[in-house]
Amino acid sequence: MFSISTTIYMQFCFQFQKQGRDVEKVKQRLAEIANYVDKFYRALDIRVALVGLEVWSDSDKCPITQDPFTTLHEFLDWRKVKLLPQKPHDNAQLISGVYFQGTTIGMAPIMSMCTAEQSGGIVMDHSENPLGAAVTLAHELGHNFGMNHDTPERGCGCRMTVDRGGCIMTPSTGYPFPTVFSTCSKKDLAASLEKGVGMCLYNMPEVKVLYGGQKCGNGYVEEGEECDCGEPEECMNPCCNATTCTLKGDAVCAHGQCCEDCRLKPAGTLCRESSNSCDLPEFCTGANPHCPANVYLHDGHACHSVEGYCYNGICQNHEQQCITLWGPGAKPAPGICFERVNSAGDPYGNCGKDSKGSFAKCDARDAKCGKIQCQGGANRPVIGTNAVSIETNIPLQEGGRILCRGTHVYLGDDMPDPGLVLAGTKCGDDMVCNNKKNCHCEAHWAPPFCEKAGFGGSIDSGCACVCINVRVVIYGISRQCGHYRVDPGHPDQPPGNNRDRLSEEEDPAAPPLHQ
Repeated sequence: MFSISTTIYMQFCFQFQKQGRDVEKVKQRLAEIANYVDKFYRALDIRVALVGLEVWSDSDKCPITQDPFTTLHEFLDWRKVKLLPQKPHDNAQLISGVYFQGTTIGMAPIMSMCTAEQSGGIVMDHSENPLGAAVTLAHELGHNFGMNHDTPERGCGCRMTVDRGGCIMTPSTGYPFPTVFSTCSKKDLAASLEKGVGMCLYNMPEVKVLYGGQKCGNGYVEEGEECDCGEPEECMNPCCNATTCTLKGDAVCAHGQCCEDCRLKPAGTLCRESSNSCDLPEFCTGANPHCPANVYLHDGHACHSVEGYCYNGICQNHEQQCITLWGPGAKPAPGICFERVNSAGDPYGNCGKDSKGSFAKCDARDAKCGKIQCQGGANRPVIGTNAVSIETNIPLQEGGRILCRGTHVYLGDDMPDPGLVLAGTKCGDDMVCNNKKNCHCEAHWAPPFCEKAGFGGSIDSGCACVCINVRVVIYGISRQCGHYRVDPGHPDQPPGNNRDRLSEEEDPAAPPLHQ
């Protein structure tokens, strides 16, 4: 079991739909919401750092309607195209006064933290008490982190009884509001981090951009401070004076994975293990108390015995998704299952929904990016409630038949069917399931094919004119639109990021989303 051995940091942006309220009071309310969320996540060794707060006072910057799926889709698209290039951050949440249809009060894609396309969510400001929105926001962040709902069949342990609020990831919450996470949430988080979700969170945030200004006692070492272990009543650090934020006695350091007993660890000491086959270990330098920035293999690097490609630091493959749905012994069905079933364009086989809300047929090249088809495993899906097993018998030309097993799984009102192939999954040689069929080019290369000099970006996302320093291991890749091609002979050429089909998690009707 993977465990969190050090604090991880999430740089967080707020967008708020004003609806006629006083701007300064709104900002004060949002800061209070962020403080609550940070407090909830501290128990999981996660700090939530608010690095941006924006109030839409004149007009909405993306369409906001009562349809939560459409609103989420529009907000995530706006975040990627407009917000992310202007304001580097790990996750963004839209808080709105619009009442969503049905019982929905929030929605977010699952296991999407740190991704450009999906790291965010929407929250309805449904209570006069800011704690209400904070709990909903913490719930949506939990889904971004890979946390599922605390359903009865999971047997989750919660130290708060239902009459005292229960736990944050229960399918529906009310008053009193929950303020703690369950044992299931902690296990889900550890499993997600082990898979590589949240690769961007291991680096300290830039303290100069924290919202609210500098303060001794906020847990962040800022200009003029030697350390910061929080408020005096909560500080347990023997190396730091909580009142003055200075080091005690002859202490050399007080924080960081490369600081032990107030002294720097020797150079070469392992400070962060690789979490999966797409991650790389980091080692202390001997001169800095903090572990170097987290690095991982570049998108397109082969993994899982060449059955998958690294994508956002994760090795996605059909086999693991089949095991998640059907349990041990499950494996992907032959390609003919994907081709026949997903060419139907119905609820049982599709590539998401089109702009009119109708199920889209998969083209042959996209078939392995639609409904996942498996064989073996348990008699019924092992996750969720009200799971439906969808079995299809396909006759073969040479005689006989082949059984294909798909599924529709209910995981809550805020999470559409997870029986769709995840973005980043290998769907053919040099191909992965990803966005809108258009290449997304790195800086210095021009869309749509990343073959000529330019500013980067894509015809979907616009110009990538703002340079952001990202520490990653670059593995030489040359680009063809719709494909990755490994090219170790040209490591100095900027690679392009594959975007060769409609992402199931970006299409509001298709992704595993949570509410």
